[in-house]
Amino acid sequence: MTRTSRVAPMLRFLLLSASLVPVTLACSRAPATTDCPPASTDTDKARHAEPAPPEAEAEPEPAPPAVAEALSVTADDGHALRLWSLEPPSAAGQRPSIVLVHGRTWSGIPDFDLRVGDDSSLSLMRTLASRGFATYALDLRGYGGTERDPSGWLTPDRAAEDLAASLAFVAAREGKPPALLGWSFGALVSQLAVQRHPEAASALILYGYPRDLDERSAESTAKGEPPRKPNTEAAARGDFITQGTISEAAISAYVQASLAADPIRVDWTASHMFNALDPEQVAIPTLVIHGVDDPIARQLWQAKLFTRLPVPDRQWVIIPKADHAAHLEQPEAFVRALLGFLE
Repeated sequence: MTRTSRVAPMLRFLLLSASLVPVTLACSRAPATTDCPPASTDTDKARHAEPAPPEAEAEPEPAPPAVAEALSVTADDGHALRLWSLEPPSAAGQRPSIVLVHGRTWSGIPDFDLRVGDDSSLSLMRTLASRGFATYALDLRGYGGTERDPSGWLTPDRAAEDLAASLAFVAAREGKPPALLGWSFGALVSQLAVQRHPEAASALILYGYPRDLDERSAESTAKGEPPRKPNTEAAARGDFITQGTISEAAISAYVQASLAADPIRVDWTASHMFNALDPEQVAIPTLVIHGVDDPIARQLWQAKLFTRLPVPDRQWVIIPKADHAAHLEQPEAFVRALLGFLE
């Protein structure tokens, strides 16, 4: 027999044996009650597979409104207060909120919503709104969009009650108490309001705290017509002392916005009312924050404030390369510290 004649019967045997192998071997791990799909090769799968759909790109967060909305709050004595608002797109009740209180000289918009041309990176209001916070800035009496009352004067007690009315307004609007940030003189007003209305705010940020808690102001109340002195460019530039922290364009924009909003200096009286400030009466989480070179918020004063707070949930943050206007001089570091506390 030739070699070829011996191979042919063997091939026929192998082909016949292969045809008798059970098909279930191709899906031996399938349950017995499950029909087995036809066996297929990797080449078949690749040939007949549907092309993978393109990965969906994440929807960008809608930007907050370009301009703050002017709201009106009625104080306990009926006086109309201006409250500025920048809101994120999420619905009320599902978002955190915060109220910002300005300092001694300038009102809410120049302090917290500074725009340099088309650049809004120095706007604390816009930054917080873009992070999901319903953000509000109050103008106290005589500042920005809030008229003076008939007396022409502003006292710490009056300012604290106006702030309390604004906090209640925001809590009703948002469905829960907001956080509260007070800058400089606004920090004193904020603490006074929280001491007297402990449930009005969910957290307290005391920024650039300008008072030695061991000093007492003599009791005195001004009478007659207030002086109504004009504000000046020098006063607007006075908070920027650390070289290289903010551009001249930004300082000029701040000066222009400040003088436009507050051409006349607000007249305060009865500063002895701040003698009631007592950190031991603060019962909500508190952040103490200031610039390292702030000549107004001295570090020793911050230490007294921080160590006398009884709440265990408290933080003290010092912003490097900044002074009294740290949120404008080092906005990224300031926002990181603020959100780290709030979130």
